[in-house]
Amino acid sequence: MKKITTLLSAAVLSASFAGAAVAQDTLAMVVSTLNNPFFVSMKEGAETKAKELGYKLIVLDSQNDPSKELSNVEDLTIRGVKAILINPTDSDAVSNAIRIANRSNIPVITLDRGASRGDVISHIASDNVAGGEAAGKYILEKIGAKALVMQLEGIPGTSAARERGEGFMNAVNGSSMTLLSSQPADFDRAKGLNVMENMLAANPNVQAVFAQNDEMALGALRAIQASGKDILIVGFDGTDDGLAAVERGLLGATVAQQPELIGSLGVATAVKVLKGETVEKYIPVPLQVVTK
Repeated sequence: MKKITTLLSAAVLSASFAGAAVAQDTLAMVVSTLNNPFFVSMKEGAETKAKELGYKLIVLDSQNDPSKELSNVEDLTIRGVKAILINPTDSDAVSNAIRIANRSNIPVITLDRGASRGDVISHIASDNVAGGEAAGKYILEKIGAKALVMQLEGIPGTSAARERGEGFMNAVNGSSMTLLSSQPADFDRAKGLNVMENMLAANPNVQAVFAQNDEMALGALRAIQASGKDILIVGFDGTDDGLAAVERGLLGATVAQQPELIGSLGVATAVKVLKGETVEKYIPVPLQVVTK
């Protein structure tokens, strides 16, 4: 059985929409990459909600490339979409894309990752700092006060990587744990494997690893299995693969987000904006630590 601990409670948006959307009402979603199960789930949540509300949803993949992201948004402004939901490739670089939408008076809502600049109506995400702290506290609980730990970081420049790292370091610095190494693996499973191999070679006495997403955690798992070492691994996101690995005892835990809900709330919020309703500047989504 899974043990689930709620870290953040948030009121889920609920709204009644008077009348069906007209046929030409089209929303757009620009995703950092669809080569990641987390963002595929986010897309599916948005698609389901758009269909439920009677809106058309265009989804474009930025392939983790800020220049592709910019051209995607430029294309959408020409196509006359009513609102843009964007999951940034990079919190700084996305500002240029957001400004293009701003000049076309198209409301922008950011999902999961924030934007450093530009006019954003609302940001919908989990509390990544709290999640990083929870991962650190879980390691502290399982290994002890003098735990020797390492961290696999996400894509440098993204708000998710900064905030998850900040939370984890809050836990490390607030205890007697020792951080042996912290290196980026870009939220990627293959890079997680390669970086973990190098980190293990340099730090064979490590006792626990925090990976800022499940993809890197699963890559790290392969490296650790090959080494024959017994090392606690904590992931983040709660993807299907991550949860399955926790259930099998391969990962110690994952800090689970709800990507479908993030996507769904993105569409619901965009519709509220188009109807002239006031929305919150930041909409938090509940976060959970899942263990076996």
